[in-house]
Amino acid sequence: MKVSVVILNWNGCDMLRTFLPSVVRYSKGAGIEVCVADNGSTDDSVNMLHREFPSVRTILLEQNHGFADGYNVALQQVDAEYVVLLNSDVEVTERWLEPMIAYLDAHLEVAACQPKIRSQRQKEYFEYAGASGGFIDKYGYPFCRGRIMGVVEEDKGQYDTIVPIFWATGAALFIRRADYLNIGGLDGRFFAHMEEIDLCWRLRSRGRGIVCIPQSVVYHVGGATLKKENPRKTFLNFRNNLVMLYKNLPQEEFDKVMRVRTCLDYVAALTFLLKGDISNARAVISARREYKQICPSFSSSREENLRKKTLNPIPERTKSSILWQFYVRGCKRFSQLSDLIRITNGIKG
Repeated sequence: MKVSVVILNWNGCDMLRTFLPSVVRYSKGAGIEVCVADNGSTDDSVNMLHREFPSVRTILLEQNHGFADGYNVALQQVDAEYVVLLNSDVEVTERWLEPMIAYLDAHLEVAACQPKIRSQRQKEYFEYAGASGGFIDKYGYPFCRGRIMGVVEEDKGQYDTIVPIFWATGAALFIRRADYLNIGGLDGRFFAHMEEIDLCWRLRSRGRGIVCIPQSVVYHVGGATLKKENPRKTFLNFRNNLVMLYKNLPQEEFDKVMRVRTCLDYVAALTFLLKGDISNARAVISARREYKQICPSFSSSREENLRKKTLNPIPERTKSSILWQFYVRGCKRFSQLSDLIRITNGIKG
């Protein structure tokens, strides 16, 4: 098998009925299969799949393993050179797989890539979680080519070059299965949120490439699992981001970065509080508290990551603060970030 497109589902019967038709229609060809890995759904998802999508392979998981371990378990049951981790709320377009297959076939140093992600609700705009490729700043804050903080750009073709990126979105992650397994897959302890960035950090630090292929386009609804600024999502994002930093930060940066992050996290909590959003303020504090409690359980992962690191610094991790660039310097668009000009020039396919 050349490519397995794997959609993880949990009680998403309506979402599958809406978006799976485009995946089936545009993911045909020799050596290509579409799979739905059902994460222990209690709705009619499985029956609906058997009834309405007989060509789709169904992988049944006994319980809800979360996003990370759900994929880890599911990918043990596929045998393909490339796998695509595709969200159930993604609409794909004609020939979406071809540019990604061709690029990775020709570039063995590249482990993973993503298509250009546009918003399914406003199709002329990029989508928040991925846009045209993900990057990260010195203090662990992710942003995208096409989205900085809450500002999402209109797609006018300004980011249509193939570029190296720090992280590829988990909404449509195209990756060599061998690399996925060799790196240890997604960290199931994250449960959900930030796990694809952690995976990509491990790949990049070990010298494997990640790129965005804008010639492939998909549309993502986004926020289908947990709505933006849902306290649970806030908790997972802050906790998992801190864990990710602990697992991957080079030793020479660790103390300073974590001191600054402590201050910034309390500023974030205070900002929520001043807005009257007590639930999200508590989520930030709870995230920091739980990070301190579970941190020792990740020590062996940190030791392994530092031991296997071959690339430092990683070019796609900026030396500056994206908060400073956004709030102080007024950089609202990716093209305004001076320390990423070299990357925005693109690379030859």
